[in-house]
Amino acid sequence: MIIDTFVELFPSIKILKNEPLAKYTNTETGGMADLLAFPDTVSDVKILVNTANENGIPLTVLGNSSNLVVKDGGIRGLVIILTDMDKIAVSGTKIIAQAGASLIETTEEAYQAGLTNFEFAAGIPGSVGGAVFMNAGAYDGDISQVLSEVSVITRTGYVKTLVNEEMNFDYRHSQIQDDNDIILEATFVLKEGNKYDIREKMDEFNFLRASKQPLEYPSCGSVFKRPDGHYTGVLVHEAGLQGYQIGGAQVSKKHAGFIVNVDGATATDYMDVIKHVQNVVWEKFKVRLETEVRIIGED
Repeated sequence: MIIDTFVELFPSIKILKNEPLAKYTNTETGGMADLLAFPDTVSDVKILVNTANENGIPLTVLGNSSNLVVKDGGIRGLVIILTDMDKIAVSGTKIIAQAGASLIETTEEAYQAGLTNFEFAAGIPGSVGGAVFMNAGAYDGDISQVLSEVSVITRTGYVKTLVNEEMNFDYRHSQIQDDNDIILEATFVLKEGNKYDIREKMDEFNFLRASKQPLEYPSCGSVFKRPDGHYTGVLVHEAGLQGYQIGGAQVSKKHAGFIVNVDGATATDYMDVIKHVQNVVWEKFKVRLETEVRIIGED
């Protein structure tokens, strides 16, 4: 069976067998991946995608897993993590970043180049690919406002480019979620600005984030999407759920919109807390909380 010989087939690509995904997720939870690959070129990604297709091997692609819960049963088939594809380049007022590049490092490159409008993303702990995938945002800014185009590879192995207008951006949504394409590289168009002002705004946003969010614990970031007419954290707090805990997963005492790993949580602990919060908020306020965090894998 080819899955047993995958490592030998591609000696130039880092591929691990039966690797615990808890080592790579921000929640520090998640079961085993049958195969876990770390390509560092577009050619490598294309080879892996085509080989998986030709042999009927399930394929899952991850960034740096900051807004993700991988279930305790792990993921079958091939998992690709793109964090080794992390090059960032500046060209005039454009920033070109590979999918695995840190979003925080990308905003730092923008600052160093004296480019503004990317400050909102200064403290978002995701990859560029993940940020584009979910139209990440904060402080009245989001990816849709700065993305020019994105290079993707389809699940059939075809590389193409999508411009902003083709991305169908919405709140925490992009066309990539519907098409299931794999992001390779993104180009952002910014504006020339004053480096002092840019740094000041980035520092302000980072201070606000650190003062309000439970960055001292492993977490999957903001768990729920903001429901129309409400703030998730307020709903969860008013429902009396702040500090609610199952196993090692706890509704943060610092910010009710976060669930943190305070004591060796499992993914099942996380999902049980999520379901409880959803049920209580519905019972008390008749508001349905939809998850922002991506939940994947097998039970």
